[in-house]
Amino acid sequence: MSFASGRIVLVAVLLHPFHEWTGSMIAIIDYGMGNLRSVSKAFEAVGHQAVVTRDPRVIGNASHVVLPGVGAFGDCMANVERSGLVEPIRTAIQSGKPFLGICLGLQLLFEESEEFGTHKGLGMIPGKVRRFAPGQGLKVPHMGWNNVTIERPCPLFEGIPDGSYWYFVHSFYVDPSDKTVAATTTDYGATFVSSIWRDNVMACQFHPEKSQAVGLQLIKNFGSWHT
Repeated sequence: MSFASGRIVLVAVLLHPFHEWTGSMIAIIDYGMGNLRSVSKAFEAVGHQAVVTRDPRVIGNASHVVLPGVGAFGDCMANVERSGLVEPIRTAIQSGKPFLGICLGLQLLFEESEEFGTHKGLGMIPGKVRRFAPGQGLKVPHMGWNNVTIERPCPLFEGIPDGSYWYFVHSFYVDPSDKTVAATTTDYGATFVSSIWRDNVMACQFHPEKSQAVGLQLIKNFGSWHT
């Protein structure tokens, strides 16, 4: 390729925004609340290209989509709505592309949460988000390392031993109407669903980006996942 033609290609790349040059790009949704940088760095660490964005065109053209989140359910859902991201998220899920929810990104997929009143979620997974019942000497929030039981084979847990420890920070847990969507469960006073998997959607209550080697393996698996 001549120098002149190389310049043409470079100018074309500069003139066209990311949404026209997607390849196998992972879109990390930015709705103003979430540990975006640590999630992005985790994908970089395992060799996957990712971009933090709230542009519906970028989300629509990405090969994989990630919905992270920390904070209160109602505030986060309000930010998703204000940012105009409800339909882009639903469309991404309905398109069949790989979708990963992390922590509150798991909870937002459900119909409603009882955190500080009743708040409607995205309604993509039937069920509710409930608060841990205090008692048995257990603290709420559930914070720190806890082990996870794999309930059924899931592509994102390939190469990850059953019973591995993951990092949690949460006071609420998901209660799916259809219990078969549970990918993993965890015990904290009682057994709760710590991740779900349905078709192209996998979402986890634990933080893979904070869970050292097993977390990075899950993130690597997600970036290589083709549904």
